[in-house]
Amino acid sequence: MLVRSYLRFTIGCFYISICCVLGGLVYFLSPDWIDVNTFDLFKEAQPSLVLDRYGKVIARFQAEKCDPVTFDQLPDVLVKAFVAAEDHDFFSHCGISLRGILRSVIVNCMRGRIVQGASTITQQLARRMFLSDERFFHRKLREVGLAFQLERQLSKEQILQLYLNILYFGRGIYGVQAACKRFWNKSVSQVTLEQAATLAAVAKSARFYSPLNNIERAQQRRNIILASMCKLGFIDEQRWQQARELPLELDDLAVSSNVKLYIQEWVRSWAEQQWGRDVLYQKGLVIKTTLDSAVQAQAQQAFLDQLDELRQKHGNQINGGLMTIDTTTGGIRAMIGGVDFKQSQFNRAIQASRQLGSAFKPFLYACGLHDGVNMERVFVDEPLEMEISPGKMWKPNNWHKKFEGSMTLVRALAKSNNIITIKLLLELGPERVCEWSKKFGLARCLTPYPSLALGTSEATIEETVAAFNVFANNGVYVQPYLIEHVRDKAGKRLYEHEGVQHRVLDHTLNSKMVNMLTHCMKHARTRYGNDWLDTQTIGKTGSTNGAASMWFIGATPELSTALYIGRDDGRSLGNYFYASKTALPIWVNMHKGIPTYTKQFYIDPRLQEVSIDWFTGQECSEVDSKRVVTVLRD
Repeated sequence: MLVRSYLRFTIGCFYISICCVLGGLVYFLSPDWIDVNTFDLFKEAQPSLVLDRYGKVIARFQAEKCDPVTFDQLPDVLVKAFVAAEDHDFFSHCGISLRGILRSVIVNCMRGRIVQGASTITQQLARRMFLSDERFFHRKLREVGLAFQLERQLSKEQILQLYLNILYFGRGIYGVQAACKRFWNKSVSQVTLEQAATLAAVAKSARFYSPLNNIERAQQRRNIILASMCKLGFIDEQRWQQARELPLELDDLAVSSNVKLYIQEWVRSWAEQQWGRDVLYQKGLVIKTTLDSAVQAQAQQAFLDQLDELRQKHGNQINGGLMTIDTTTGGIRAMIGGVDFKQSQFNRAIQASRQLGSAFKPFLYACGLHDGVNMERVFVDEPLEMEISPGKMWKPNNWHKKFEGSMTLVRALAKSNNIITIKLLLELGPERVCEWSKKFGLARCLTPYPSLALGTSEATIEETVAAFNVFANNGVYVQPYLIEHVRDKAGKRLYEHEGVQHRVLDHTLNSKMVNMLTHCMKHARTRYGNDWLDTQTIGKTGSTNGAASMWFIGATPELSTALYIGRDDGRSLGNYFYASKTALPIWVNMHKGIPTYTKQFYIDPRLQEVSIDWFTGQECSEVDSKRVVTVLRD
């Protein structure tokens, strides 16, 4: 280990020496050639537009830059904050800091990886203005040479002034003046100590430390800089102690609470990964999405109304997410990542993995159908006990703590019976069900235990809506997507979506599943009465053990939706929480304002409707809504 560290240290020193020597040659042999007039990056900047599926502008990304400030307009506390954060020797070095480089080499050698950089503010200015972020020897060499040139042509005050006027603060914000306006609606000359340290915190990485992206991470980084300022003697210990205890606050208008910002943030992250930040904010891209503004508005209204009511009764920790996709294409028509983007940028529609609970059961029953199990078959709902490990017994129960005796699998799914679902899983084999579920895109945390029948596997909303959409899309899996295509300002296509799909169920088996899932909605239809939707619907509620998540997955012939309600920390929502009373109403109220043109799911015409008693499985002709249901037979 010591030999390896010594080799790293030696190689690092050799690398630094070469860069300094060659960079020095560039400095001594080259004439002054840096044109400071090129420092205006925004002369021809054009905003990029995000469109919904009908061409309506729903967001724009543009460089936000106030008039540049001069050095004498910069408060002393701001200058000291950036020196403490980025370059302790700024006012004394010649463009590179040998002490900083040596310190960086030692730290990196001790850690065995690059954990600390050594670029001065001058080097960062040279890189931002003239070079890329690629980590290659020739780029570092040019960076050192340019740093020497900048130091020869400009004063320290001019260098720092330029650096602070072009620094990126995230969300298209360039320069400290624009950042101050956006964060606190004030001029840079008015910033306080803790605000100056916050601005300096963002310099390390706008993506990770911008308070608009993550206010907790920004505050942690701010406090590190305050400690550095104290250590360097820029502030006394009392001011340091006072400043670090203050919360990081933003102007009320700095971050909108509109849930559509979750979509905007997803698009921003995706586009920056594809083409980079400068292209997104300055080159006039046109990003066509699959979003339907009308569907999004309906989803937001229904979601926020329900969450507001639940929060008033049960606390503000309740949150959730939703995604609606086109049944045929998989295009995302609506996405909700949470209640308030200002409070949390965590996108629960695509990032949160939650146990599915009873919402997993349709995929298990589909496996049974595929493997030849007749859904008219009768199983017995009775107390069940099994040894899951030596000396450890498992006694599952139904959600209503009752046992109903004999019933068909059709009824077991419609009534979300746990015992019979476990028996079906054991008959099929847990390993078989795990493998089968992957066809639906449910590959996360699948464990071949009996409890799998009760939805102990985890999935995101995005994965869940894609899985359930198989039933709405006549047995075909399609992957959800948000970006249709991207054009540059000249109209040239830079990106075109290519769909991903495969068949899971044939027409006949899928038709039978659709029939079974309509029975799952029977109770809901009865409760809503004439206020139900004017179209055929399929769906399934789901509650996890301890009521940590309330799920509803449902579809019309045109739109499939998955949503959940729960706390981010996974704690129970409490007693008497039911998905049918919390999650389902969001879906129903959302769809009341969305017109549907296709009223029926595809049903294989070769199948025949037969009425059966759903307790005994026997054919019957009497009309008794409590016992008789219609099933499909070959």
